[in-house]
Amino acid sequence: MRIGFIGLGQMGSGMAANLIRAGHAVTVYNRSAAKAAPLLALGAQLAARVADACAGDMVLSMVADDPAIEALAWGEEGIAAHLAPSALHLSCSTISVCMAERLAALHAGRGQRFASAPVFGRPEAAAAAKLFIVAAGGSADLARCEPLFAALGQRTFIVGERPQDANLVKLSGNFLIAVVIESLGEVLALTGKAGIDPRQYLQILTSTLFSAPVYRTYGELIVAGRTKPAGFAAPLGLKDVSLTLAAAEQLRVPLPLAGLLRDRFLRVLAAGDPEVDWSAIAQLAARDAGL
Repeated sequence: MRIGFIGLGQMGSGMAANLIRAGHAVTVYNRSAAKAAPLLALGAQLAARVADACAGDMVLSMVADDPAIEALAWGEEGIAAHLAPSALHLSCSTISVCMAERLAALHAGRGQRFASAPVFGRPEAAAAAKLFIVAAGGSADLARCEPLFAALGQRTFIVGERPQDANLVKLSGNFLIAVVIESLGEVLALTGKAGIDPRQYLQILTSTLFSAPVYRTYGELIVAGRTKPAGFAAPLGLKDVSLTLAAAEQLRVPLPLAGLLRDRFLRVLAAGDPEVDWSAIAQLAARDAGL
């Protein structure tokens, strides 16, 4: 399949590499072209502009936020202006429900197709093709994407025909991860102040009640105090919690914990270092406890 891939950050680079290894003809675009060098060595073609990545059967976007995808999709040089009729734009980005709705309308107005397929997993999972994919869109569109999903992840969940539903599932999942990080920080502060060994405590948790990978991954980061390099930077955590709150407001659903988490991320970022991992919010509980 001829695929354009837009966005070569920590997640996108690994995803694009796996598509190339799976035998797809991949043309890559990134604002900083230097990030494409490892992919060119694997056989990718370099797009000098967005339009050059839109000549194939499908274009896949993996960018940071709503402003980034808006800048790429709209305008005379945007994706919609150059994607062929009936071609598909597959958005793997964690964007707002509203933006997914706008993208679907934009492409429908041009006779193009649009689907959402955000992913769960950190950069190491993207590189290892171990992502979990949450997809929504027309059944025929998602069928076209099956070879891509197989190359990118270990399992794909189809949640419906409305692209925005996949984005709501993704945002709500990221909100839950942030809840886990905050709660781990609080209990580790509680037990740590009592003198209980944090590594032993984490082992007890992850060997009994909380064996899910999210507890192991973030528990290890918190116990080690390791916030750099960031697998998922704190500004993105703030962005996702804020988008979850926006979706909740639209649906008239109170999310008290989301408001608390937004303030936690703001407190971390107020310290002036936007490069820390979002797990840095767990350190606030220890500071509040005087540790």
